[in-house]
Amino acid sequence: MNHRTLIVLATVGVCFSSSARSIKAGFAERDITPEIGMEQPGNYMKQFHRTFHDACKVRAAVFEQGGQRVALVGVDTLMIPRAVVLDARREIQARCGIAPGAVMIGASHSHSSGPLGFFLPGEFDHASDFVKKLAYEKSPMADARYVELARKQIVDAVCAANESLAEVKCGFGSGLEDRAAFNRRIRMKSGGTFTHPQKGNPDSVEYAGPIDPQVGVVGVWDSRSNLVGCIVNYACHATTPAAGISANWIYDMERTIRGVFGTNVMVVFLQGDCGDITQVNNLDAHIEPPGERGSQIVGGRVGAEVVKVLYSVEAGSNAVVDAKSKVWKIKRRVPGAERLKAARELAAKDPKEAGPDWVWAKETVLLDALIQKEPAVEVEVQAIQIGPAVFVSNPAEMFVEYGLELKKKSPFPLTFPVELANGCVGYVPTQEAFSERGGGYETRLTSYSNLEITAGRQFTDMGLELMRAMKPGKIPERPLAPSFKQPWSYGNVAPQLE
Repeated sequence: MNHRTLIVLATVGVCFSSSARSIKAGFAERDITPEIGMEQPGNYMKQFHRTFHDACKVRAAVFEQGGQRVALVGVDTLMIPRAVVLDARREIQARCGIAPGAVMIGASHSHSSGPLGFFLPGEFDHASDFVKKLAYEKSPMADARYVELARKQIVDAVCAANESLAEVKCGFGSGLEDRAAFNRRIRMKSGGTFTHPQKGNPDSVEYAGPIDPQVGVVGVWDSRSNLVGCIVNYACHATTPAAGISANWIYDMERTIRGVFGTNVMVVFLQGDCGDITQVNNLDAHIEPPGERGSQIVGGRVGAEVVKVLYSVEAGSNAVVDAKSKVWKIKRRVPGAERLKAARELAAKDPKEAGPDWVWAKETVLLDALIQKEPAVEVEVQAIQIGPAVFVSNPAEMFVEYGLELKKKSPFPLTFPVELANGCVGYVPTQEAFSERGGGYETRLTSYSNLEITAGRQFTDMGLELMRAMKPGKIPERPLAPSFKQPWSYGNVAPQLE
C-alpha cells in the first residue's frame, strides 16, 4: 500500500430478518497514515517519521436498537484533541443524525502514529515570542493538514458505518492476558517510586501497582455465523518498537484476528486505563525483545486471546444500546513562583548547554502560558452501553487502579474503561502517587499533565454515576438442557476387571 495515498479502506454491513427488538450494527475503517517527514509525537521534543511499516487507521462501529444509535471509534493516534472531537461530532450529527453524546472517540496511544498533538496550530498565539518559539519550534506540534485529515476520516468512518447498519447477532465476553503488559512503576528500597528504573537496578523492590489483564471483547456476526467485526479493549501503552509509521502492537493484534477469521473482519480497538502500564518488564533481567518482535508478542498474545473469546461466546440478537455523558471543568495545578522563575531562566539557554533539565523548564514555561489562557480544562466522561457491556471513557492517561475500581464497583457484567477518549489531559495518577511513597515520571508537572490530583477520583466517580443510571443487559447464554429424567445408560456401569 502506498502510504502517501489517501485510502478508503473498507465498509462492512450485514443482513438479518427484520425484528423490532433486534440490534443492528455497521463497521467501517478509513486511512489516516501520516506522510514521511511529518512529526512523530510521543516525546516532549520534536522527532520525525523516516520510514513506513503499516497503515494507521480510524476504525468505527455503529450500533442501533430501538431507535437509539451509538458509535465507538478507535483512532491510531497518540491522542485525540478535544477540539477535533467536538468538530467531528458536530459534522457526524449533521450528516447522519447520531447525537454528539453518543459518539465515543478514543486514541490507541500509538507512539508511532501521526502528528495530532501535543499542541494544535495557534494554541500559543496569545503568548510572548519566547513562549511561542518554545511551543512551535521546540515542542511536538500537530500538523494542520493532518488534523483535517483525521477529522474528515473520523466523520467518514462513522457515517459509512451508519449507512451499512443491518441486523446482527452480538456476543460478549472477556479473556485474560497477563504476560504481555507490566506496571512500569517500581517501588524502590528508599520507599519511593521510580518509573522505569531499568533492568538490574539493585534498588528495585517490587511493582508499585497492578496491571489489568482483562481482554474485553464484543463480537458481531451475520446470519451465516460469519464474524463481521469486533470491539477489543485492553490496557497497555502502544510503545512497542515500531519500524517506522505504524499502528504499533494494535497492527499485530488485528493481523492475528484476521488471520483466523478473514481479512474483511473489522477490529475496533479501544485502549484501557494504562497510564502506568507498558510492555516493559523492569523486574526481568532479560533484554526487551528487539525491533518488531515486541509488537508481535503483545499484539499476537492479545489477538490470540480475542480469538479464544470469540470462539467461546454465545451470540444473541437483542441488546439494548444507550449513551450518557457528563462535561465539566477541572483546574490545572499551578507551578510555584520560584520554580517558574528558575524555569524561565533555564529555558532561555541553549538546550545542549542547559542539560536534560532544559526540557522540564520548557514544559513549566509552557504550562504557565496555558494557565494564563485556560486555568481549568474541559473534560468529559461518557458511558456507552451495548447490552451487558459498558464502555466508560476518560480523557487521560489514567492509572490502571482507577479502571480496576470501575470494574469492581460496576453494575454491569462487563465493564471496559476507555482512556484518552474525547480529549487528552495527560497523565492522571492515583493520589497515592503524589504521596511520599509516590513520585515518578507521570507525576511531573508539565504542559501535558497538570490536572489537580483529585482528577482521577472525579473521573471514576462520574463513570460510576453514569453506569448506575443505566439498566445492564444479560450476557447471551446457550439454552438450558432438558429436565433430568435418567442417566445415560452406557455410563452407569461398574468397573470391569476381567
